[in-house]
Amino acid sequence: MDLGIKGKRALVCAASKGLGRGCAEALAEAGVDLVINSRTEDEIIRTAGEIADRHGVSVTPVAADITTEDGRARVLDAAGQIDILVNNAGGPPPGTWTDWNRDDFIKAIDANMLTAIALMQALVPGMMDRGWGRVVNITSQSVRSPIAVLGLSNTARAGLTGFVAGMSRQVAGHGVCVNNILPGIHATDRADSLDKGVSQQQGISMDEARAQRQAGIPTGTYGQPEDFGATCAFLCSEHAKFIIGQNILLDGGALNVTI
Repeated sequence: MDLGIKGKRALVCAASKGLGRGCAEALAEAGVDLVINSRTEDEIIRTAGEIADRHGVSVTPVAADITTEDGRARVLDAAGQIDILVNNAGGPPPGTWTDWNRDDFIKAIDANMLTAIALMQALVPGMMDRGWGRVVNITSQSVRSPIAVLGLSNTARAGLTGFVAGMSRQVAGHGVCVNNILPGIHATDRADSLDKGVSQQQGISMDEARAQRQAGIPTGTYGQPEDFGATCAFLCSEHAKFIIGQNILLDGGALNVTI
């Protein structure tokens, strides 16, 4: 399928690996030029080269912490005019609700709520002026079904979801579509980290921890970043113009919900 976005320009955050990399690859395959970001300079430069060579598009790497004001300024300066924004940032650490203090919550909200809002505030007005734009926020299945040990993530991502619910309807009339993708467990470093936590907590091997978590997914497997990226690319496509303010759940059926 021709997604109708060849020649558009996208900013994809946290794109050196994992779900961000999957989204960047899928957009590049559709002919979209990219600005990609991550904290580690060597990784993001290598990723940019690989994507550019594979898909023949322009890829600009920016090494910066997107969750900081200075990092965002550097990324936005390099990005210029952007048609597609994919918001993504690593999740806060797991823990117990009695252990988190105010600083823990502020850090999580800064990274997983306010960063995405700041980038939308910076880039969406230009999209509105041009009459076309797409924003995809990578949040979490936890906004539908909270994960106890990820309470910091539950809190911050639910806040972003509430913001998008209102804001997306306000910009839709200008040709800008804003939606969220809610990933379940995918085969990424984040999954490895959480598997390691289960392994240590229960005194079992990593393979046993992974098998235990996979058993709770009807597909019996973790999701793949490339499949996640394909969904993201469709939401950024010309064909998604009637999808507004939605929360697309990609979890292999793990959440047992009717709607």
